[in-house]
Amino acid sequence: MTMLRLILGDQLNPEHSWFSGCDSNVVYVLMEVRQETDYVLHHAQKILAIFAAMRDFARHLTASGHRVHYLAIDDPANRQSLPVNLDKLIAGYHATVFEYQAPDEWRLDSQLANYLGQLGIPGRMVDSEHFYTRRDEAASFFDDRGQWLMEHFYRQMRSRHGVLMTASGKPLGGQWNFDQDNRKPWPGLPREPADIRCEHDHSALWECIQQAGIASFGEPSAARFRWPLNRAEALQQLDHFIDEGLPHFGDFQDALTYRAWRLFHSLLSFALNTKMLNPREVVGRAEEACRAGAAPLPAAEGFIRQIIGWREYVRGVYWARMPAFATQNWFGHQRPLPSWFWTGETRMRCVAHAIGQSLEHAYAHHIQRLMIIGNFALLAGLDPKAVHLWYLGVYIDAFEWVELPNTLGMSQFADGGRLATKPYVSSAAYIDRMSDYCKGCEYDRKARVGEQACPFNALYWDFFSRHGERLSANPRLGMVYRQLAGMSPADLLAVRERADAVRAGLDAL
Repeated sequence: MTMLRLILGDQLNPEHSWFSGCDSNVVYVLMEVRQETDYVLHHAQKILAIFAAMRDFARHLTASGHRVHYLAIDDPANRQSLPVNLDKLIAGYHATVFEYQAPDEWRLDSQLANYLGQLGIPGRMVDSEHFYTRRDEAASFFDDRGQWLMEHFYRQMRSRHGVLMTASGKPLGGQWNFDQDNRKPWPGLPREPADIRCEHDHSALWECIQQAGIASFGEPSAARFRWPLNRAEALQQLDHFIDEGLPHFGDFQDALTYRAWRLFHSLLSFALNTKMLNPREVVGRAEEACRAGAAPLPAAEGFIRQIIGWREYVRGVYWARMPAFATQNWFGHQRPLPSWFWTGETRMRCVAHAIGQSLEHAYAHHIQRLMIIGNFALLAGLDPKAVHLWYLGVYIDAFEWVELPNTLGMSQFADGGRLATKPYVSSAAYIDRMSDYCKGCEYDRKARVGEQACPFNALYWDFFSRHGERLSANPRLGMVYRQLAGMSPADLLAVRERADAVRAGLDAL
């Protein structure tokens, strides 16, 4: 009897129970396929990172005594499709059983479920053994509530798993959330920690990818590639973050600056989302540092909330609402992405830096994604599906299960507020308060109208004016609509005209 086991590119977990022992009757299959490179236009570093990590994982399995069949992108036997390749491999190995780990994306889950349904041999899907929760757990927790508030889910997760809790079952420090302590701009000190990540030369792999005709965008950085290839490198990165980044992460997690692209962020999301790291060990290390006095409670809580709270929560939202979630467009926005989404060449300094950094490093932190790029996209009325596909392609850590709810729900409010309690938009005032972007920008951060006025300002007020029928009853937006009510008709008209001009000339901003 021969068993064929499929490993996807985001299932690179050497500690999965599959690998607890070697069995000569089991063949592990990994594939580089155009099906996965071409369903959206990806950043060059994302393709490189996944292919290189898959190849490293295959070498690790082979060295550990497992049988491995690896289909490279340029293998003449590669038919560039999971089902077609599987058919050929099952026949070639005379396999009598087929297994795969639960995919994290709906399209792959559907494809493999359909494949299993027509397969002529026994087959099954097994758990990936990665997440805290089942796919359906968030849906069960929220049941029929109209709005799924992450904070409720987060507190339940903390209590259930005993994370940052006292012996009496109370949250450590007497409160659940320290967000108010974690909103400081970065003055330049303490200094950004050194980048200790390993460098890899993927020039040969990049040439192979190009010769295969795979389209991509962004800077490949193939000769000095620094994303982790395996668990050992990811653990080294985790150690460095706990020691050097976490102590300051809380204070500056929302800070924006042109002087640094990492600040005190962990850069662990790629390793987590490809399962090189387990979320429990990452949360455990942060909690240990906090209890040992090596990191402040607000820093540890803010970091842990992103993993045990937000990460698990958005996954539950994704599985509860797909596939319809991908088509949500509550505001009916239709504008295409401006050309500078692909070049970073805009005179808006904040947007140029956030997008330019994304193109250079395949990474931007959550406030750059939400309150710079996403903020502008929503205010300008860009097509949320186009925004979603750009985010899905550009970021090294973007897999649809985590990216789509964040983009369509949190960033673009395309679900009408089922996930977020309000649209996350701002004028230049917030950007100026949290960053050093505005001081060197040619646009005037204080002006609403005129050709030199910051585009965010007119777009912000016009957004709420145009959508008053839908948003004015939102209790979190009361102050916005009181301010709008105090504007004269002439002022509102001037704002509308400036906003119209901005939208009409997006490529020239």
